[in-house]
Amino acid sequence: MRFINFRFLFSLTLVVIAAVIVFYGIFKIKHEFFSNKQTISEDIVLTKITTMGKLELVKFSMKDVIDKTESKDFWPDERILFVAVGEVTACIDLTKVKKDDVRITGDSLTLFLPQPEICYTKLDHQKSKIYDVSGMWFSDTVKDRVEDIYKIAENKIFTSAMQMNILGKAKQNAELIFKPLVVNLSDKKVGIIFK
Repeated sequence: MRFINFRFLFSLTLVVIAAVIVFYGIFKIKHEFFSNKQTISEDIVLTKITTMGKLELVKFSMKDVIDKTESKDFWPDERILFVAVGEVTACIDLTKVKKDDVRITGDSLTLFLPQPEICYTKLDHQKSKIYDVSGMWFSDTVKDRVEDIYKIAENKIFTSAMQMNILGKAKQNAELIFKPLVVNLSDKKVGIIFK
């Protein structure tokens, strides 16, 4: 009887160990073959170092809804609905200011500054979103239309900022920044003229 109990316990132990090994093997195989593996390799190469001398004076943050539809004769219309979120920044390039651009006469100081310019226009890719793409059957077509809509959005944001007089606002801000600074440094009456 003891021999049978021992044999039964030994067999039960072997079955439990075998079951644990089988379940571990199934879990391991499932984890190895069915889990997503992601590998990212990158090589960053510094291509250029640029000395910055531009003073950012104003930034317009904008949102635009663009609905682009291309009608086809025999195919369904291609349509993209895109909400663009971006910004346009105006600045003055202080590297263009030379010694001759500061003129002192008596108790007055005249500062000649370069005209404001657009430093950059950029879309915020995390906040911009495509809400609808329809009528396109091929992935290459979708890719081309999405690239087009991003270019259209960037141009539209730039054009809108220019229409809203971003460069005029940059001039106002330049005077607000430079006049008090130069007055405190020179203790003179300050005039600012844009070349």
